[in-house]
Amino acid sequence: MSRIAKKPIIIPENVQCKVDNRDITFTKGSVSLTRTVSEHVSFVVKDNQITFEAVGETKQAHAQSGTERALLQNNLTGVVDGYSTELQIFGVGYRAKLQEKILVLSLGYSHPIHFEIPENVTIEVPSQTEVVVKGADKQAVGQCVAKIRDFRRPDAYKGKGVRLKNEQIILKEGKKK
Repeated sequence: MSRIAKKPIIIPENVQCKVDNRDITFTKGSVSLTRTVSEHVSFVVKDNQITFEAVGETKQAHAQSGTERALLQNNLTGVVDGYSTELQIFGVGYRAKLQEKILVLSLGYSHPIHFEIPENVTIEVPSQTEVVVKGADKQAVGQCVAKIRDFRRPDAYKGKGVRLKNEQIILKEGKKK
């Protein structure tokens, strides 16, 4: 069995856990996340703990039990603390600004890029070269960051583009005479 699946999820006192058939919902205040657990995994909610066990002895069931536990832990962490990712924009004339529910990016193309912000994600622009993506759903935050990054990935020669805040770009050496 997966070693991760053996560790139970401990639910804090201020978080409500609701089980409906195979759906587990975590709620804290106005933030709520739901996950449907796979049929290869059985779970028990008891004494503010969720324990997991593989159904059957198949390899897929053992693997899925650890995966489901990790995904539910991500949901619980998202409800309690939330997730945040910071992006930096490098390049002359490259900038970002927020217009209502649209992130407008100038990334060296002949036109500005208009990125519509998903409902379950919030975006802040503290300065023209910084973008902060926040949300309760780890997958939604990561997907949003990936889409913004794909508009202009960091260049290997000059380092221009959109990158994560602490990401190190190893620049290639240019041509020599």
